[in-house]
Amino acid sequence: MALSRTIVIAGAGIGGLTAALALAARGFRIVVLEKAERLEEVGAGLQLSPNASRVLVELGLAERLKERAVTPEAVSIMSARAGGELLRMPLGEAASLRAGAPYWVVHRADLQSMLADAVSDHPDIDLKLGATFEDVAPHAKGLTVVHRSGTIRRSDLASALIGADGIWSTVRQHLFPEVQPRFSGLIAWRGTLDATQLPKDYTARRVQLWMGRNAHLVAYPIAGGRQINVVAVLPGTWNRPGWSTPGDRREVMDAFAAPHWPASARMMLATVDSWRKWALFGVPDGCPWSNGPIGLLGDAVHAMLPFAAQGAGMAIEDAAVLARHLSLETAESTADITAALTQYGRARQARVRRVQRTARQQGRIYHFTGPLAVARDLAIRALGPDRMLARQDWIYNWRP
Repeated sequence: MALSRTIVIAGAGIGGLTAALALAARGFRIVVLEKAERLEEVGAGLQLSPNASRVLVELGLAERLKERAVTPEAVSIMSARAGGELLRMPLGEAASLRAGAPYWVVHRADLQSMLADAVSDHPDIDLKLGATFEDVAPHAKGLTVVHRSGTIRRSDLASALIGADGIWSTVRQHLFPEVQPRFSGLIAWRGTLDATQLPKDYTARRVQLWMGRNAHLVAYPIAGGRQINVVAVLPGTWNRPGWSTPGDRREVMDAFAAPHWPASARMMLATVDSWRKWALFGVPDGCPWSNGPIGLLGDAVHAMLPFAAQGAGMAIEDAAVLARHLSLETAESTADITAALTQYGRARQARVRRVQRTARQQGRIYHFTGPLAVARDLAIRALGPDRMLARQDWIYNWRP
């Protein structure tokens, strides 16, 4: 008997929804299970560099995204030690022409909402909200995926299951219970502010990266430029799971106190009325990507520190590569599905590990103090904007 053409995806985050669209374009019927009753605003802004935006454009989502995304003109690399800008790396048209795809910044909730709208419009995708993945059982006809909605248990017959259910993945726990997220010792604080609250030169369409003593700060426009997304990263011991725990603004202001942080950075932080914090965890390098006809995607298999701005980008890339390896024509048996998922993992491992290492390294560089900070600032100035942008080519020029 032929396998079901249904693939079940656990998780309706950025990676799961992108995978649903990419796999549906290959002819599969997709069921997306999302435990939340509704898709609410969680997380912070995110950056979609050309390697990620290219995938979304090829899925036909460019017009939807243009309505919600902002194209930053540059990244301003700022040093708290030096008191201001070290270098302005061009983005916008320069990055788009160089990589052949746009560079966008967008609120995570806006991107998720846009993807969910596209999923809802697709006749071969069924998005089930309030549906919690519980179990999966292999058999001769493929897989039976069990999920719960309230008190009601249901099941779907599928040829494959993809766990795109985040860093605390239930699917990964089912497959590889020995793989547990690890706390990085860092906490990210997130806030937004109305762009009209800052002087005009603070609200230009650019990404600001402030590097300082044992801390750093990132700010960029979202919501069509009407808001500024601010993320401050600090060391700490608080390590509860979650994206949106309320935070005390005094902790942020104390950590970014003068004289170690200039007035311009402090003014931006002081304008944020409400802070949310989340502990930064990662999945250890070397987590397996699949087992039989069950695979993992995005944070479920490679959650990483955000210091390369590639967390969402890697999940979007995963979705494109997964769809490249899975097709109705080559998925006629469980052995075919298993082989395709194995190939998918092999195709992704080396690149993802390099991005993970880069993120960890950049986080350390951002927090340098003393002579190391002086040397860092001098090296960045010496590189210049064009060579700094060229250093991103290996990330931005990726194609599925």
